Amino acid sequence: MFDLTGIEYGIIGFISLMALLAIRIPIGVAMLLVGLGGYLEIAGQAALLSYLKTEVYYRFSTFDLSVAPLFIMMGQFAAKAGLSQALFTAANRWLGHFRGGVAMASIGGCAGFGAISGSSLATAAIMGQAALPELKRFKYSDSLATGCLAAGGTLGILIPPSLILIIYAIMVEANITTLFQAALIPGILAALGYVLVIAIVVRINPESGPAAPKASRAERWKSLIDIWSVLLIFILVMGGIYSGIFTPTEGAGIGCVGTFLIAITRGKMRWNGIKDVFLGTASTTGLIFLIVLGAAIFSAFLGFTELPNDLADYFKNSGLAPVTIIIMMVVIYILLGFVMDSLSMILLTVPIFWPIIANLNFGMPVDDVKLWFGIVSLIVVEVGLITPPVGMNVFVISSMAKDVPMIETFKGVIPFFLSDAVRVAIIVWLPSLTLFLPHLLVAD
Repeated sequence: MFDLTGIEYGIIGFISLMALLAIRIPIGVAMLLVGLGGYLEIAGQAALLSYLKTEVYYRFSTFDLSVAPLFIMMGQFAAKAGLSQALFTAANRWLGHFRGGVAMASIGGCAGFGAISGSSLATAAIMGQAALPELKRFKYSDSLATGCLAAGGTLGILIPPSLILIIYAIMVEANITTLFQAALIPGILAALGYVLVIAIVVRINPESGPAAPKASRAERWKSLIDIWSVLLIFILVMGGIYSGIFTPTEGAGIGCVGTFLIAITRGKMRWNGIKDVFLGTASTTGLIFLIVLGAAIFSAFLGFTELPNDLADYFKNSGLAPVTIIIMMVVIYILLGFVMDSLSMILLTVPIFWPIIANLNFGMPVDDVKLWFGIVSLIVVEVGLITPPVGMNVFVISSMAKDVPMIETFKGVIPFFLSDAVRVAIIVWLPSLTLFLPHLLVAD
């Protein structure tokens, strides 16, 4: 063993992790390798084997984690049922005749699909297929057409249900239901902020988002009939979870059955479709679980180094205002977003950041701090989905709009990035926006 302090081991571990990521090793594998190596170096082989003997089983037998594959499957069934097209069509018939209305409809469709998906990449990809042809048909500028879809896709992880919130809740031992409640108002603010951005962009440059022909009143009301099933699923699942009628896992199971039945009745589900849903759910769940296991072992290694506790003590005694420390973390998240995806950022940083936050005095109970910090973190890592050079949502949309240079898409997301920055500032300075709904429902 090397004669190093815990902090030195922790720093070396982070440097090693970043080096592995730089050579394109998947984040789950990288955290697993560094965590195993660090644990072995500090505690020895016997302690490592004893830890692995129980940790893997404990980690994946946790009941709360079972909600993740169920919500993934719910999104898969919703995609197969063609609900994304119905959502976009409905929004377009009500908004399309306004200047920039088709882009606004894309945001509305993304918000609606995010309410039954929980995945940003899936929301961006599926809504891109539905909305991109219409945006091109009405000659929207390349930057606005692709930028609004890339940004709108981020609503998939912000509007409940959210897979990242589920993982965060497990990591900090927070209540998944109250986290879903806390995310709803910020999610609505995000959608409204994006619509406002589009309104400003098309006012500055009217040619970037021309109005589409106005749909008839009959067409508009028919479009609402076509999406009744989406509203029913959202009200049933999230309403049941919010009211405490059933747990998030039970709600996800009901959502799976509901979206499956909708896919059957819409004639969109055959044996091959069922096979695709199961395979898609299994592959996505396996990837997430690998990252969760890697993060758990890496966190155990960090626990031996005492780095999180040392950092918590340092910031607690630094004299810096708690809000200043939050802002510093926000900046770190934005920088990490240049090179990492959202789930990886949460799994990598929460074991470091949460002990620091928990030791600071924000003037509210620790359970409220968990909710508030979770939503702040979620919003900021969501921004990473549209920032260069990684910007996963930008890559998804660019792969569909092959005739649009990627630089145009990155230009298109800049106004939406500014909207996100304003929203982060509002949520940081006004925690009550996040905590209003959980407190209201508890009071009821």
